[in-house]
Amino acid sequence: MDFLTYPFMQRALLAAVLVGITAPAIGLYLVQRRQALMGDGIGHVAMTGVGLGFLLSTSPVWMATAVSVLGSVLMELIRWYGRTRGDIALAMLFYGGMAGGVLFINLAPGGSNANLTSYLFGSLSTVSSSDVVAICLLAAFVVLVTLGLRRQMFAVSQDEEFARVTGLPVRALNLLTAVTAAVTVTVAMRVVGLLLVSALMVVPVAAAQQLARSFAATFAIAVAIGVTVALGGTVTSYYQDVPPGATIVLLTIAAFLVLTALATPLARRRARAASLQRPAADPAERAIPAGRASADEVGV
Repeated sequence: MDFLTYPFMQRALLAAVLVGITAPAIGLYLVQRRQALMGDGIGHVAMTGVGLGFLLSTSPVWMATAVSVLGSVLMELIRWYGRTRGDIALAMLFYGGMAGGVLFINLAPGGSNANLTSYLFGSLSTVSSSDVVAICLLAAFVVLVTLGLRRQMFAVSQDEEFARVTGLPVRALNLLTAVTAAVTVTVAMRVVGLLLVSALMVVPVAAAQQLARSFAATFAIAVAIGVTVALGGTVTSYYQDVPPGATIVLLTIAAFLVLTALATPLARRRARAASLQRPAADPAERAIPAGRASADEVGV
């Protein structure tokens, strides 16, 4: 536990905990919306913000937040109005974001592509006190949104048309989800890296879905996995001198494989128990078609 005596490790561990909480929290909604790769696209756009931060001698974290939020809004607008040309517009946005980041950071005084490495793949020693303050504020926003509006966001993630009929502001909630995902990317970039953050948003959710049968349980298990692998990857990175982002992602994939192996016999037992109970059910009840599950029924 000697690593706890170093200030840079204290900052890195705090950032890792916040990343482990926020990434799966918003990732759950993205997976439900079938937008699992959205975080990866935002990460590409955020590179322009990092480059601008160096060029303008401002905080790369806050500049990346502003640019990625703008990029996420553009992504939602393209999704609404892009139609058949939407994929081309998104590709230009993603690759333009990467190119802008490389260009701006090379134009910055004393800047080079080496400065991008810690933002692309994460770094323990470069997490500063100002970064921790920014990460804490941004993480608080993500937690408030993902928990405070969980019922509304769940409804929109499941079925936009149904949510619109019930009177929910679907477009506003879609924009809020995109903005929250963008904020999460900038929260995670100092620990996991912009190119790998999407894995921490998606894989813990996929792993949790192997065991959980309700939305609330999936949320809790995914966050627990996220925090565990983020802390484990950070500590492993310190002792083995390996990139933290890559280590965290590999641990996340390992957790998914382990939980999948454990869930297979459990799923078989559930299916067997369900088949044994089915004949005992009332025939009239079996004739009633299954209705739409409400947020209460799935444990939101």
